[in-house]
Amino acid sequence: MNDFRGYADQLNIETPEQVELRFPIAGIGSRFLALATDSLLQVAAFFFLILGFSLIISALPKGTGGGPPSPTAGKWFVAGIVLFLFLLYWGYYSLFEAFWNGQTPGKRLLKIRVIKDSGRQITLFEALARNLLRVVDIQPWPVYLVGVITMLCNREQKRLGDLVAGTIVVHERSEEQPLMSHNSRTFTSALYPQPLETPPERMGAVLPADGVARLDAGDLNVIDTFFGRALDLDLDKRAEIAGKIADRMSAKMQVPLPANVAPERVLESIAHTMRAQSGR
Repeated sequence: MNDFRGYADQLNIETPEQVELRFPIAGIGSRFLALATDSLLQVAAFFFLILGFSLIISALPKGTGGGPPSPTAGKWFVAGIVLFLFLLYWGYYSLFEAFWNGQTPGKRLLKIRVIKDSGRQITLFEALARNLLRVVDIQPWPVYLVGVITMLCNREQKRLGDLVAGTIVVHERSEEQPLMSHNSRTFTSALYPQPLETPPERMGAVLPADGVARLDAGDLNVIDTFFGRALDLDLDKRAEIAGKIADRMSAKMQVPLPANVAPERVLESIAHTMRAQSGR
């Protein structure tokens, strides 16, 4: 049974911990609306750029006899516009996607985001790679015909930039798409699984902060994914996976697991401590 009834396609990823991630793939419609929103923001930014540069040029020293600004000032004006246009077109998408959790303002409004094929968050390298190919996908300008044809030719609806960078655009979970169906045990992480958050001291699983600090966001994502998937597993499989993840975290933290504490409680303690350290 598919909990994402409104989406035709879905990306299924099985992690090394044998936890399945499911992401509803964003189609052409939602991506086009996100692109339109971002384009409007870029046009507005360009308008204010021209206005700002015009004010700066008007304030520059005039030419001989009080005439127009010197040719050098005009060249700087043109160079500034060209540089800003480059940064606005390629930098806008790349920097937002790399440092804003795979989203531009348009994507956030449409509740879609860019992730790696593995389900992880994209890096600056992938963001640059997928967006440098935008100049090809957009042809013939501004129809995006190459990108649309490419998306229609593959199930993941990837444009050329996605194929090169190994990325995919997916939907976030909305309130109308619950994490867990009341009539089914089918689960989808949809990017926001959360473990229980019992304080470590109440679980007898207090871990040294310097050890937990050796873990990163990817480790927290693995823990969150496990807790989101846990109710879909039988008890033996659940305990087995929890033990494997806890052992992996223990090795990375260089801290032995607390004695007589269930692995799930250890994972809860790790998640609680990591969020406390990051202020989340």
